Amino acid sequence: MVRWFLFNLMCAGGSLGLSWVGPVVPLPGSVRGAALLLAFLVLPLASLLVPVLLLRRVPRRKRKVAWQLIVPLTAGVAMGVFGNAAGGKVALADRGAWDEAVVVHMDDSGTNHCDLRTVDGSEISPSLSEGNGCDDWVGKGDRLRVRYDPEGIASPTDDPDRGSDSTFLGILFVMAVGMGTWGGVRQSKWNRAYGGR
Repeated sequence: MVRWFLFNLMCAGGSLGLSWVGPVVPLPGSVRGAALLLAFLVLPLASLLVPVLLLRRVPRRKRKVAWQLIVPLTAGVAMGVFGNAAGGKVALADRGAWDEAVVVHMDDSGTNHCDLRTVDGSEISPSLSEGNGCDDWVGKGDRLRVRYDPEGIASPTDDPDRGSDSTFLGILFVMAVGMGTWGGVRQSKWNRAYGGR
């Protein structure tokens, strides 16, 4: 049980930590991309595949997956997504700058995205999303007061004090570790039971 607990603690902690640290540090683009790939895909998949692949005694066609292992997979992906957003909020709080911005282009083909420039002409990157201030009433040429990341990593916002995701991330983390440990223990029991026959 201890080894499955430590394994799932590493996978869940890695997903959350790698996604959070990208915008906070700020990591260079290629390193941040590799960290996000690990956080969103590799570590959540490992939490599912490693217990299944360790069923060495069970023939491949008779292997099964404990349903509990689906939870760390989905929770790991969610921690990657929401951890990155939480890291962006921390980055804006640490190094963000308030400025008057002009909307130079608005894409409303699905979720709204506004391309912004400061009044003096500097581009603000990445674009402002619908949930962060690019609402339906905003159009090209409008002026908005936004907090943005001079490094161009964290998404800008018109209200940096919007709710925190820390409770939600904590729940996801506990679920991923707990259910992953339970699923790993069940997989190990199946492996030992098959070998004893």
